[in-house]
Amino acid sequence: MKKVVSVSLGSSKRNHHVQLSLLGQEVSIERIGTDGDMEQAIHLIKNLDGKVDAIGLGGIDLYIFAGKKRYLLKDGERLARAARITPVVDGSGLKNTLERRVVYQLAQEGIVYEGQRVLIVCAVDRFGLAESFSDLGCQTTYGDLFFALGLPIPIKRLTTLNRWARLLIPLIRQLPFRYLYPTGAEQDKKSTIQVPFFRDADLIAGDFHYIKPYLSNHLGGKVVLTNTVTADDVDLLKGSGVKTLITTTPEIEGRSFGTNVMEALLIALASPGQKQFSKETYESLLEKIGFQPRIDNYYCCETETA
Repeated sequence: MKKVVSVSLGSSKRNHHVQLSLLGQEVSIERIGTDGDMEQAIHLIKNLDGKVDAIGLGGIDLYIFAGKKRYLLKDGERLARAARITPVVDGSGLKNTLERRVVYQLAQEGIVYEGQRVLIVCAVDRFGLAESFSDLGCQTTYGDLFFALGLPIPIKRLTTLNRWARLLIPLIRQLPFRYLYPTGAEQDKKSTIQVPFFRDADLIAGDFHYIKPYLSNHLGGKVVLTNTVTADDVDLLKGSGVKTLITTTPEIEGRSFGTNVMEALLIALASPGQKQFSKETYESLLEKIGFQPRIDNYYCCETETA
């Protein structure tokens, strides 16, 4: 049996374990959260090294992007270096392939369309989403400065985002990742801040843990495109009035796993011990497996008044 483990800096309350059959092989997939404890995550990866077929890094990025330039994050590198034998991935291979495919599929189905007002909460983390929405002519807002750095500055053009990114990433890549992204118990905190970017968007896309703190009951009729959602997260989205939930990764036993898990799964199935794949290889594997996005439509109605 193939074994895939995601070691996450996120909450241990979101741990999950499933077994399934893909491409004629039995696979065990497990997600282990360390509640933001970097040293525990390093210890886990060292213990798993050589004993599992692939490891995903959850709750953290190994790479972020500005245009075509890739930057290595210091904390992500610390985790990845803890494994000497087993391949370690952060999901960026699927963010550049699967997530692009999903956006174009949604365009074919009329869910994404030219002129649609789209908010991408952090585009340097989801560069595939950022580029594909831009290519399709959507009115896209990039929320990187607000959601990652707390600066209430919307970015309206991909070229502007890339200029900001090239300026800031060489500095922020050295910071502890917890300053840029909620880890551990921070993932369950709610914010009282009203986000005007939410109100103005038809579709909100990106990492769920950037979206979750700001969920309110003012998302009626909106589409959310994300992943890594549990059954409790789905209830939160329904309670916020979301019309449609789409996850770029498929639903497996009530859970949509992160891209890091799915990328680790592809590597485990395709080539034991191989640590890197080309974009074309990922595309080929995705065709064979036939991953489909999860699309859930919820009944939304206005409160009737006499």
